[in-house]
This record gives sequence, C-alpha cells and structure tokens, in this order.
Amino acid sequence: LRGTNLARGGLLCFKKPTKTHQTCFLLDYYLYTFCNHHVSPPHLLLKSLMMTPPPEFCQPPNRSFNVAVVGGGIAGLTLTLQLLQHRIPTILYEQASKFGEIGAGVSFGPNALKAMSLISPHVRQAFENQATYNQSEDHRNVWFEFRYGETCEGKHREGELIYRLACETGQTSIHRAHFLDELVKLLPDGIAKFGKRAVAYEDDGTHVLLKFQDGTTVTHDAVIACDGIKSKLRCVMLGDNNPASRAVFSGKYAYRGLIPMEEAEQLLGDELARNSQVYFGRHGHILTFSIAKGKIMNVVAFRSADEWKSNDWVVSVKKEDMLKDFEGWGEKSQKIIQMMQKPDVWALFDHPPSPTYYQGRVCLLGDAAHASTPHKGSGAGMAIEDAYVLGNLLGLIGGPEEIEMAFATYNKTRKERSQRLVVDSREQGQLYELESQDDPEWIANNLSTRMDWVWKYGLTQELERGRRDIEKYQGGLETRAQL
Repeated sequence: LRGTNLARGGLLCFKKPTKTHQTCFLLDYYLYTFCNHHVSPPHLLLKSLMMTPPPEFCQPPNRSFNVAVVGGGIAGLTLTLQLLQHRIPTILYEQASKFGEIGAGVSFGPNALKAMSLISPHVRQAFENQATYNQSEDHRNVWFEFRYGETCEGKHREGELIYRLACETGQTSIHRAHFLDELVKLLPDGIAKFGKRAVAYEDDGTHVLLKFQDGTTVTHDAVIACDGIKSKLRCVMLGDNNPASRAVFSGKYAYRGLIPMEEAEQLLGDELARNSQVYFGRHGHILTFSIAKGKIMNVVAFRSADEWKSNDWVVSVKKEDMLKDFEGWGEKSQKIIQMMQKPDVWALFDHPPSPTYYQGRVCLLGDAAHASTPHKGSGAGMAIEDAYVLGNLLGLIGGPEEIEMAFATYNKTRKERSQRLVVDSREQGQLYELESQDDPEWIANNLSTRMDWVWKYGLTQELERGRRDIEKYQGGLETRAQL
C-alpha cells in the first residue's frame, strides 16, 4: 500500500518490483477506513471488493417461493441473474465440477444484445468485456458477407459477393467460455451447486422433488430446466416414448476450428480474415468471424448428410477426410480448411416442436425447450430472451400458488417465436448450401429480409402482454386454462 495520503484520497497504487508498471484503483473512502483499522490485509480486502457482484444481484431474498435452475450455461446464468433481481430465492444446479462451456465462438444479434441490457446493464457489459466485432471500420455494421465458395462454370466464380447483410450491431461474437466467465463474476457466492446432474423429478402440485445422478434429492417450489439440447428433464416431462422428447439429426454436420489471426491474414488477406464471411457451396458452407478481440479467426465448415450413424455427437476424423469433404472448392475455401488442425466433426441436432414448455411446476428454457441449428446465429440469443421474459413473469406473481400461471404465460408468449427459429434455421442452412435456389439475385433478396423477424422484435412489448395476462388471472378475469 503506497502511503496513506493516496489511500485517504481514494487512490490505491500497488507497485510491481519494476518501477515501470503499477495498477491503480479508484475506490470509495470506506476502503481507506477499513485498511487503517486492519479489518483485513489490504490486498485481500481489495480483491474481495473488486470481485463483489453488483448489489442488485445480492439483495436478500424476500419472496415466499423458491426456484431451482438446472444448468449453468448462458441460459441458466442469465435466468438466475434475472430472478435474483426480483429477490426470488434461487439455487443453480450445474452437473460439472465448475462452470464451463463447450464450443468456441458464438454470435449474437441486435435482439440478443437488447435482451442482455434489459436483464441488466451488467450482463450487457459482461458481454462487451469480451466481445469482438468486425475488425475493419467500414465493416462494423456488417453481420456477414455472403460469397460463393466454389466456382460453377457459366454461373458464378469463387469469392463472388452475393450479398452484404448489415444490422445496427454488425457481427458481435464472443468465445462461449469467455462470456460465461464474465457472467459468473456477477453471481453471488452460495447460489451455485456443482456436481449435480438432474435426472428425474416428482411434482406433487405444491413442490417438486428434484433427483440427481449422485442419489441426492432436493425440494423446490419450482424447477426450470436449462440443461441444454440433451435435457433429461425434457424427456421426463414429455415422456421417453414421445418423439419430441429428444433432439433429432438435422442433416448437417460441421468441422470447427480456431485459427491464429496472423496466419489467417497471410493466407486470405486482411479483409476476408478480419471480417465475417459465409462461403456458399453445394451441400456445404463455411463461415468465419473474429473472436478474442481479433486475435483468432473462428471457423465452422458445414456439410450435409442423410443420417448420423454414430451414437456420439462429436467424433474425431482424419484431416484427409475433412479435406476430401471440400474437394473441388475454391482456393480461398481450401486454404481455410487446410488451416484447421483438429478435425473433429460435430453432428448438428435440433428439437422437434414440443407441445408445451411446462408441466405443473417444471418449465423448459433455452435449448432444453427449443434447440436449433446454428445457421441463424440466434439460438443463444433466444435463450437470453427466454430468461428475460420468464424471470420477470415470476417476479410479478404473489406466491407459489401462481407459479403455474407464470409458466403458462411464458409458454403462451415464447413458444411460437422460439419454435419458428428451429424451422427457419434449418431452412437458412439449406439456403447457404444452394439447396433452395442457385440464383444469386433470388438469394440476395431472400437474405435481405430473412433476419428481420428475429432482430426487429419488441421484447418489452411481449413482456407487457404477459403482464396483462397475469393481471387478468390475478383479478379473476382469466383462468390458467385460458392462458
């Protein structure tokens, strides 16, 4: 601690052994008081204060019902942060030993960024802390540039631009794990329980007994399943024999890769490497965008298949098999594939439409409710919308007897929009792979409006409709069945 005068003024400086580096933190006067009264060693106190979540997530609970959130991914964390602001007692159960996300880059559209801000400015800032945008100033509002990835004599040449799709936020991407790390910083201690894989539940109408793989059980007033595309609680809710209880192969698979940006720039040039691109081909497409503040080019290379024979959704293959999959594609496309060093294949599954997102006091959210393929770049954003709506609907109710009514309202307001994403995302993948049309003018016209219904959406108006439904129910003007 470098002198009481600095501390008294609210500026603390911690010096490294060299004189050229020092880190300064502006803190309130009370830190100086604590330090001088030896409440805690200054460096430990500073660390504690710097890591304390914002106060809106740390208010003591005062509601008469409690909620279990199952799954600690983006959906589960954003929902938990919304519930905590309503002072609803909430416990988050995560099957892993710590928070973590599989996959690499994930993209968010304008609707998703608005949903983050609506949940909390801190959630939006958590994203911005690690977000990456197109690196060229003249591409900042570009979502993707769509090009041909192979030459078809007499029709088009590789690299030919089909359409440049812009939006107010442009391409906004992030490494999943980095976003999760930022969200976890907002979560108060004691909220998350690890090593808890939910496998079943019993709902007696007043409480839900949640059962875990380790043999333990807990009881909650409500359970919200955010346990992803392989949701076990979805299977329990819909029944093992229901075809909608499990995800199905979408007809596409993908190779994923992370390429150092310097290497990508050398082979592709700055413009293509540093800005988001989609390369169209017959029964395949390749997309690239920057992550890690422009240090890495994220690559996903898609191909079509009639069926997926393996029980595993991710399998390792030889690099020559991956190269063969894109044999005959153009020079730029071939260079992208050549740069990918770990050719794991990811099968792409999605959910058949569920007849309901809730049953009794158990509810599905995010991929557990409506897992989609990634072709619209909107699956994670749709889950954040879910979290905003459901978290606020539960904040409107008066007690545990109204939980099912809140779930019914969420089901009514969210099901049609989110299930449309599943269908439309499949169709968009077919568009990228020239399975719908091969006419560039037709494709450009289709792309020009295709994302409008996702991006240009009034989420606050949706919540307002839900609020009015809840008020009608609470006033005796509407029954849960009418919802």
